Amino acid sequence: MNSIDDLERPAAGDAPPPAGHPVAVRPAKPLRDARVDVLRGLALLTIFVDHIPQNAPALLTVHNFGFSDAAELFVLLAGYSSMMAYGGLFRRAGARTALARIARRCLRIYLFQAGLLLATLIIVRIWMDLTGLTPRFGVAPLLQMGLLPGLLRGLALNALPNYLDILPLYILLLALFPLVYVGMRRGVWGVLALSATLWLAANLDPQLNLPNAAAVDDGWYFNPFAWQFLFVIGAALALAVRAGGGLLPWRNWAAAACTAYLGFALVQGGSWTAWGLPDLRPLAIAAPDKSHVGPLRLLDILALIYLLFSAPAVTRLSRWRPLRLIDACGRHSLEIFAAGCLAALIGRILYRTFDATWPLQVAVNVGGLAAMLGLAHFLDAGARRTEVRNPPGR
Repeated sequence: MNSIDDLERPAAGDAPPPAGHPVAVRPAKPLRDARVDVLRGLALLTIFVDHIPQNAPALLTVHNFGFSDAAELFVLLAGYSSMMAYGGLFRRAGARTALARIARRCLRIYLFQAGLLLATLIIVRIWMDLTGLTPRFGVAPLLQMGLLPGLLRGLALNALPNYLDILPLYILLLALFPLVYVGMRRGVWGVLALSATLWLAANLDPQLNLPNAAAVDDGWYFNPFAWQFLFVIGAALALAVRAGGGLLPWRNWAAAACTAYLGFALVQGGSWTAWGLPDLRPLAIAAPDKSHVGPLRLLDILALIYLLFSAPAVTRLSRWRPLRLIDACGRHSLEIFAAGCLAALIGRILYRTFDATWPLQVAVNVGGLAAMLGLAHFLDAGARRTEVRNPPGR
């Protein structure tokens, strides 16, 4: 794996700097990888669909066709985008500027988490008063503590309810990114080895976790000691892709092995019973643990990532015009995630109140996806207007 300094060099296919303008070699804003934005956008749309129990479209999302799901993809790409966004910034602008920008991003994510938690508690409380029904999970443990005590413990990240537990993981991992960056400047493989050791320890000892008063097992569902490995892999992937001119090196044997494993994951992890089909699983094994990123899940997402980031066709497809709105979802991931969380909450409430009838499912899914895509379009248009008024380098 090449040096972390490759983040400062233009990849193959990047436009060369104009003559007489050496500063263009180190742009103030790194070039975006369209694959990452499209994949992250797809992951966010998938998370919305999956976050609604009894939701028929959820039978067709990625977790039904293998061991991993959109959450693994989202966290790995978070590591990738963090390295691309902040890795070069340390060298271009210095540690103080980079650390300040990371701190601002962590604060912004926390404010979104706090807003989502407050909105969820208020909406669910109003729904309970209007219908007399009570939530079965989600924020139920926080409401049982009392509205204010539950809110305070949620804001302290000591009580993480279902569906609102991935942003706290992101905050923690992003806050640790400077350590990942410093370590990778000394040696990428050493950081990966240390990260893998933590992941293995979390899998061997489930008690290695952070406390969560909203969980029965008193731990974060997304165990940070395990999930950090995906984030670190994503950061290393950014370096490898940049060093390779935008692609991982294609090896026929590696592509064949990844394809074979994904085929096994499909047969073994497919939702055959839910699809109303005969069970084709060849092995009588339990589904791999998601909370600790079980080995089968880890291999599944790694195999998928290799194929996606080594095939030039994926790069070309990610720039396809009809995918522009999905790309915009990925570029405005925090806002779109928040919109998806609230849309999924409304969907869960409607299903619980009126039953998950087909007309209601169509309305919830079409309405939620339309709201997320519409918000992405609105945010993207605003970003373009801002760029026109304040072009880079002005």
